[in-house]
Amino acid sequence: MAPRIGIVGAGPGGLTSAMILAHRGYDVDVFEKEATLGGRNASLQLGDYTFDVGPTFLMMTFILREVFEHAGKNLDDYCTVIPLDPMYRLDFGEISLEPSAHHEKMRAQIARLFPGEEEGFDRLLKREKSRYEYMYPCLQRPYSTAGSMLSKTLLRAVPHLSMGKSLYGVLSDYFQSEELKTAFTFQAKYIGMSPWQCPGLYTMIPYVEHAFGIDHVTGGLSAISEAMAQVTREHGGKIYLSTPVKQIETDSKKRARGVILESGERHSYDAVIVNADFGYAATNLFAPGVIRKWQKKTLDKKKYSCSTFMLYLGLDTLYDEPHHQIVFAEDYKANIGDIVSEKRLSDDMSIYIRNASKTDPTLAPKGHSALYILVPVSNTRAPFSWDEKRTREYRRKILDRIIARTGMKDLESHIVEEKCLTPDMWEHEFNLFDGSTFNLGHNLSQMLYLRPRNKFEEVGNCYLVGGGTHPGSGLPTIYESGKISANLVSEEYPLS
Repeated sequence: MAPRIGIVGAGPGGLTSAMILAHRGYDVDVFEKEATLGGRNASLQLGDYTFDVGPTFLMMTFILREVFEHAGKNLDDYCTVIPLDPMYRLDFGEISLEPSAHHEKMRAQIARLFPGEEEGFDRLLKREKSRYEYMYPCLQRPYSTAGSMLSKTLLRAVPHLSMGKSLYGVLSDYFQSEELKTAFTFQAKYIGMSPWQCPGLYTMIPYVEHAFGIDHVTGGLSAISEAMAQVTREHGGKIYLSTPVKQIETDSKKRARGVILESGERHSYDAVIVNADFGYAATNLFAPGVIRKWQKKTLDKKKYSCSTFMLYLGLDTLYDEPHHQIVFAEDYKANIGDIVSEKRLSDDMSIYIRNASKTDPTLAPKGHSALYILVPVSNTRAPFSWDEKRTREYRRKILDRIIARTGMKDLESHIVEEKCLTPDMWEHEFNLFDGSTFNLGHNLSQMLYLRPRNKFEEVGNCYLVGGGTHPGSGLPTIYESGKISANLVSEEYPLS
C-alpha cells in the first residue's frame, strides 16, 4: 500500500509537491481552505474580469518546466507561455527605460539614454552569470542539519556572496547613474526588501531577468495552479477545496500523524506537508506545547518583508500601456525607507501596474481590460490600521499619481469593477503573519539552515513548502521548495 501524504494548502509549493508525489505513486490528499486553487497564486474573478491575486512576473520558466517533468508531464501541454519584450517599462519621470532580455537591444538602449554606461552592463552580465552558476545550486538543496552548511556546493559559493555589500552596493560597482542602479535593484521588491538592505548575492535576480527573460501565461499566472491541480488529479491525487484544516495532529513523540479539519473530520497520514504561511502555521495549526522554537515570541523578533496595498480594476476600455510598468517615487530611497521603517505611510509612493489585457485577451471582455495595481507599504507592524478612511484616501492618491504619470488620463471614468486589498486584509483574510506579503525577510541570518527547514525541525513526519521556508519567496524558489520536500518525502517513505 502506497504511503499516504496529506498536504495543507493548495498554493504553488503544495501543488508542486502534490503532482510530483502523485506521479511517483503516493496516495496524495490536498486540503485548501478557499474555494479556489493557488493561495496567493490564485485567480480573482470580478464580474467578467480575471486577475491574479498575487504573483504576476514569471521568471526562470525552465524551473517550472522541470517540476512538470518531475511529474511526468510537459508544461506546454497545459499552459501557453508568452515571452514579454520589452519585459517592462520603468518610469523615472523624465526618463523611461524598457529593459529587454535581448542583450544587444538592451545595451543600445543604455548607450542612448546613459552614454558610457553600457560597459557596466557588459560587466554585470559576465560577473553575475558566474555568481548565479555558483549560488543557485545552493538553493536547490535542503539544509536539514548544521553540517549541510559545510557542503562543497555551498563552500564553493561563499566567495560569491558579496558579504557586507547590499544589492544597491553591488550595482554601484557597475553603474554611476541612479536610474540605472534603480533599474537593476528594484527587483528587491520581489522578496519584499530594500535594495539598501537586501544582501548583494541577490544581484542574481536582475541577472536572471536579463538572462532568461520574463514570461506571461495565458489566463494569468493563476493558470499554472490550475494546471498543477489537473496533473495531480490525472495521477490520482485528490484536492478538497473549501476544506480548511484546523490542526495538524501529532503523537506523543511530536510526529505528525494526520490532520483535523474544521468540520471535526480526521484523516491519518504517513507524512504531512504544510503549505500555509509559516508564521501562521506555527502559531495556529499545532496543539499548544508542540512548537517550542518557533513560538510567537520568537517569530515576533524575526525580520519580515513589507506588505502591499492592492487595487484590482475592471475597465470598460483597453489602454495602450505596457504589460508591466513601474512608476517610481520622486524620492525612491525615502519611499523605501518609509516602508522598511514600519513607522510611516509614504505619500510619495512607487506603483506597479500590470495591464495584462494588452497581451492576453482572455482576462476581460473584448475592448475591456483587467488592471492590477500594487503599491509596496509597511506590514501590519506599522502603528496605524487600514480603516475605511485611510484606505479610501490612499486609493485616491494612487489613482491621482497613475493619472498624472501615465497615459491613463481618464482612468477613473472607466472603472466598472473594483476590489482593494490592504495589509490588514492580507493578515486576517489570507493568514499572513503580520500581513507580510513576501513572508520572512531574506537577510542572511534567515536563510538556508537558519530559515524554517523543508523537513520541519520541530515535528517529525512534517515538511514545509512555500515562501516562508527554504529557499524563500518568489515563484521559482517556491517551486524548488515543493520539489525539495517531495524528494525528502520520497527518501523517507520509499515506494516498494
